[in-house]
Amino acid sequence: MKKSISTWSFYGDWNLEEKMILARDAGFIGFEPEFSEDGDLALNGDDATWKKVRATADKVGIELSGLATGLYWGANGASENAETRAKAAEILDKQIRCAAAIGVDSILVVPAAVGVDFIPDCEIVAYDQAYERAHALISNALPLARELGVTICIENVWNKFLLSPLEMKAFIESFNDSHVALYFDVGNALATGYPEQWIKILGKHIKRVHFKDYRRNVGSADGFVDLLSGDVNWPQVNHALTSIDYNEWVAAEMIPPVPFYKHAPEILITNTSNAMDAIFKL
Repeated sequence: MKKSISTWSFYGDWNLEEKMILARDAGFIGFEPEFSEDGDLALNGDDATWKKVRATADKVGIELSGLATGLYWGANGASENAETRAKAAEILDKQIRCAAAIGVDSILVVPAAVGVDFIPDCEIVAYDQAYERAHALISNALPLARELGVTICIENVWNKFLLSPLEMKAFIESFNDSHVALYFDVGNALATGYPEQWIKILGKHIKRVHFKDYRRNVGSADGFVDLLSGDVNWPQVNHALTSIDYNEWVAAEMIPPVPFYKHAPEILITNTSNAMDAIFKL
């Protein structure tokens, strides 16, 4: 497995190149950037501006492992509002194009939300309608994804949608296309299930993995903690990944770092790298 870290793991006054250098020096060979409303990989950018990020990674000497985004939290692909659904479709289209421009073959996608507890006054969508609209969103984007060689990786997140590994597997397999896969988040699965079971059931459909740890008794986003300090059964997770011959990128996504590192937050990057090395040996 190849060790990467998400740009969301960094809390401090660092630009993108400085984050990449911190990651490289901590022992990461990969870095996962963010597709956002503005910034280095902006929604309104183009190939020329996006490729600057690839140039920066090449300069630093680190690989780009994937392309994440938080934009879908503000643009639910299953919304009752047609304009909101159109915005989600635009985000997915641009995210695919951005990934191709920077040379990564997988993107993190949240195609729908039935409801989101951590978003105030979040729209609640009927589950069956969310399923249909999410399917349509991905189906419409698939031709471009195939053309550009980018895999749409659906992440298991706290969106009250695709809640079980069997349901996620059925949803992915309904497309019958290798360009639709799973971005499996270990910590996210722990609130309602067992990540090692997800891994064994989804198997070959897992294209990318996020490492987070979580304490169940907290019951909110405040439960995310340092790797190896939560309730994830890391020996079983590592064994499950090994059993399916997973050898792709594993990106640490340490959100949010501030509660555990109020001072010298760069230490989180080094500690996370060391924890991942230990997990891979379990």
